[in-house]
Amino acid sequence: MNVAVLKTKTEQALSEAFGAAAPELPGTPEIVKLRRDAMGRFGSLGLPHRRIEAWKYTDLRTLLKEALPAPQKAPKVTEADVVAALGPLARVVAHRVVFVDGRYAPDLSALVADGSVSVASLATLLESDGTAAEFLHNNGRDDDAVLALNTAYAADGAVIDIAPDAKLDRPVLIVSLRAAPEASFAATRNIVRVGEGAEATVIEAHVTLPTAAKDFQVNAVTKLIVGKGAKFAHVKCTHATGGGTHLANWLAELGPDADYRGFQFTAGTALVRNQIGVVFAGTGSNLDLSGAFLARGGEHIDTTLVVDHAVPQCTSRELFKGVLDDHARGIFQGKVIVRPDAQKTDGKQMAQVLMLSPDTEFDSKPELEIYADDVVCGHGSTSADLDEDLLFYCQARGIPAAQARALLIESFVGEALEKVDNEELRDALAELARGWLHEAKGV
Repeated sequence: MNVAVLKTKTEQALSEAFGAAAPELPGTPEIVKLRRDAMGRFGSLGLPHRRIEAWKYTDLRTLLKEALPAPQKAPKVTEADVVAALGPLARVVAHRVVFVDGRYAPDLSALVADGSVSVASLATLLESDGTAAEFLHNNGRDDDAVLALNTAYAADGAVIDIAPDAKLDRPVLIVSLRAAPEASFAATRNIVRVGEGAEATVIEAHVTLPTAAKDFQVNAVTKLIVGKGAKFAHVKCTHATGGGTHLANWLAELGPDADYRGFQFTAGTALVRNQIGVVFAGTGSNLDLSGAFLARGGEHIDTTLVVDHAVPQCTSRELFKGVLDDHARGIFQGKVIVRPDAQKTDGKQMAQVLMLSPDTEFDSKPELEIYADDVVCGHGSTSADLDEDLLFYCQARGIPAAQARALLIESFVGEALEKVDNEELRDALAELARGWLHEAKGV
């Protein structure tokens, strides 16, 4: 007996909305077909739900109550607005490329064309570059409904090429600014290609204007190809002001002897799912992946990563730290796969969370799949309230209780922030974390 799966209201709305949105999306006939195929896959898959192991703790079928439309009209945004929305991040000296509600804003961008780096609008390339269809491929992950939605709906994004052997004197900052005063949906896709031997930093900042609607949905994908011997630092900051849904994917492929340092800072969004997939495609590469997430109220922040050691002699390190308050929920799922040929793999993973309220929840699921025998791999996870002995120690030296709690929490988060090499950027993230802590109850 065949059983028909009923579509949720949101699934039906997403499928129906594509018909109206498709004519406005950029792309050649080949890309139009790619989008339709992706929407067809989404129609078969539906929104992920708890019976899918990877989505056990983040049931989008239940959590996504509606499908929001694209922004109706882009509001006027000034340079001052961008600076205000970035907050401390605005002090980071960087090449800047700005997207407002998912669309490239050249008047707000500040790029230096010196031959070491080129930045283009994805929308422009999808219309004019016959090879641009590859940008919408998903590294073989055609069973992911969120990625399929992004392929179907992605309207714009940054395509960044860093020349071989280039040494960028400043980071490239991609600003994704949400400005629409009405509830809306935006899908973006960034492509970053780091040439052989290059050294560079790319920062993604997802921020909002105070006048923007609190309700929003973002689907953001970043594809990374790190060339042989390249050293690449990649930092993402998602800092909203209440409400909203942020679904994101990093898809990274590391060449031989590459060094990739990734960091994610997340705070202030009601529902977040950060998925990270890294594949070692060349021997001798290093991965250092870390992050900090801060949640309060009923916020839900999910970090799910898969590190695939497909070749020998590579090293991976993961460290994620979270702070949960009120009824917030945090999730960390970290899978490390060591393929049969990936001898001499060295992998370690750790997730640690402070739970400031008895009503918070943290779900941790570290996984190791090892098919080689000459490897060193390990993982761990902890969750606890603040150490009362340390609180007593601070108070015994004259530090008031609230200040002592703040100091201990800052120190806890600071261990993750130390992973960020760029001092200006690290200080900016610390200031954002400190601001969040000062608003937390009991701190």
